[in-house]
Amino acid sequence: MTIGERRAAATLSGIFGLRMLGLFMILPVFALYAEHLDGVTPTLVGLAIGAYGLTQALLQIPAGMLSDRIGRKPVMVAGLLLFAAGSVLAAMSDTIHWVIVGRALQGAGAIASTVMALLADLTREEHRTKAMAFMGASIGVSFAVAMVAGPVLNHWIGVPGIFWLTGALALAAIAVVILLVPTPHRSGLHRDTEPVPALFGKVLRNGELLRLNYGIFSLHLLLTASFTVVPLALRDFAGLASGYHSFVYLGVMAGSLLVMVPAIILAEKKRRIKTVFLAAVALLAAAELGLWQLHGSLSAIVAALFVFFAAFNILEATLPSLVSKVAPPDSKGTAMGFYSSSQFLGAFIGGAMGGWLHGRYGIEGVFLGSAVVAALWWLVAAGMRHPSYLSSYLLRVGPVDDAQARLLSERLAGVAGVAEAVVVAEDQTAYLKVDRSRLDVEALQQYAVA
Repeated sequence: MTIGERRAAATLSGIFGLRMLGLFMILPVFALYAEHLDGVTPTLVGLAIGAYGLTQALLQIPAGMLSDRIGRKPVMVAGLLLFAAGSVLAAMSDTIHWVIVGRALQGAGAIASTVMALLADLTREEHRTKAMAFMGASIGVSFAVAMVAGPVLNHWIGVPGIFWLTGALALAAIAVVILLVPTPHRSGLHRDTEPVPALFGKVLRNGELLRLNYGIFSLHLLLTASFTVVPLALRDFAGLASGYHSFVYLGVMAGSLLVMVPAIILAEKKRRIKTVFLAAVALLAAAELGLWQLHGSLSAIVAALFVFFAAFNILEATLPSLVSKVAPPDSKGTAMGFYSSSQFLGAFIGGAMGGWLHGRYGIEGVFLGSAVVAALWWLVAAGMRHPSYLSSYLLRVGPVDDAQARLLSERLAGVAGVAEAVVVAEDQTAYLKVDRSRLDVEALQQYAVA
C-alpha cells in the first residue's frame, strides 16, 4: 500500500471507530443512569438504548447513494454533525423521551456506507481487502474499549459527560475529514463496497444471504436486549457496585478474545466454519439460560458473560466472512449494505424487546426471551449450506464494451483458482471469486491494466 492508501485506511478507520465508540459506551451503563430520568419506564429505557439502530438502518444505504451524487466528504461532515447534535441533545436531556430523540439523531448520522465508499475511492483494487480488514479491526477494538471504558467514564463524568465527550469526538472527526483524509481524484461506484440499486432484487432473493442477515439481526438483538438489564443484574442481584463493573467487562472481553482467535483459525484454516458457527450460536443460548437461572451470583454472571462474549466475537468475525463468500462476485457491496442494515435493525428491536420484557416479566423475562431468540437462530442457521472457501478478488481490466466483457469473463473463469468471474464494462473491473491456495496470479495479471 502507498503512503496515501495507508493514510486513508488509518484516518477513516479512526473516524469510524470513534463513532462506534460513542454509540457503544453507554451500553454497559445506561440502564443504571436512566433510573434518574423523568418519565422513565423499562420499555423506554430499551428504546433509548436501541433507538440509534432504527435511523441507522433506514438511512445508511440512502446516505451512501447520496454520496455518489454530491461527494463523500459533504455526506460524512453532515452525518458527523447530526451525530454530534444527537449527543448534545442526549447530554442536556433530563427526560427519557428527549434522550430517545437524541439517540435516534445520533443514528441518523449514518455514514458507514459513505466511509466504505470513500475508502474504496482512495485504495487500489489489489489493496482494498487489506484496507477493509483494517477498518473491521478498528470496529472490534472500539467495541471492546467501549465496554470497559463506559463504566470508568460513567464513574468520572457520568452518562451526560459521556454524551458530551462523544459529541466533541464527532466534531474532532469532522476536522480529520476536512484536513487529514485525502480527497479522491475520482469518485465512482464500487460494487465491492457499495450497494447497487439494480442488484437489490438479486441479493434479496438469495436465501443464504437472507439467512446471514437474520443472523446478524439476531446477534445484535441479543446484545442490546441483554444489556437493558445486565448492569442491573450486576448491581441489584450480584451486589457489585457500578464503579467496579468495568473490571468484569475487562476480564470477560480479554478472555473471550483469547478464545476467538483459535476458533477463527479452526473455522477458516481447517474449513469448519459451519461447525464453529453453530457451536457459537448454541453458546449464546447457553449463556442466556445461565443468566436467566443464575443472575443472583456474581461468579455465575461473569462466567455467563464470558461465554456470551466469546460466542459474540466469534460470530461477529465469522458472519461478514460468510457474506463475502456467499455473495455473487459483483454484489458484495450490495449484500454488505443489507447485512449492515439488518445489524442496526437488530439493535433497535433488541432494545425495544428487552425493555418491554423487563417491564412485563422482570430481568428473568429478558434473559429467557433472549435464550429463545438464540435457539430460533440456531434452527435457522442449521440449514445453511457449507460455504465455499473463496475470497473476493478485483482486477482492473480497462475499457471494454459489453461483448468484450462477456468474453473476458469466460477467459478469467478459466484461470486456475478462479471459481466465478464477472466483468462489468462500465466499471472497467473484473469481480472474481477465487481459491487463493490454487490461484494462478501470474496468469490473472496478464488481463490487468495499470
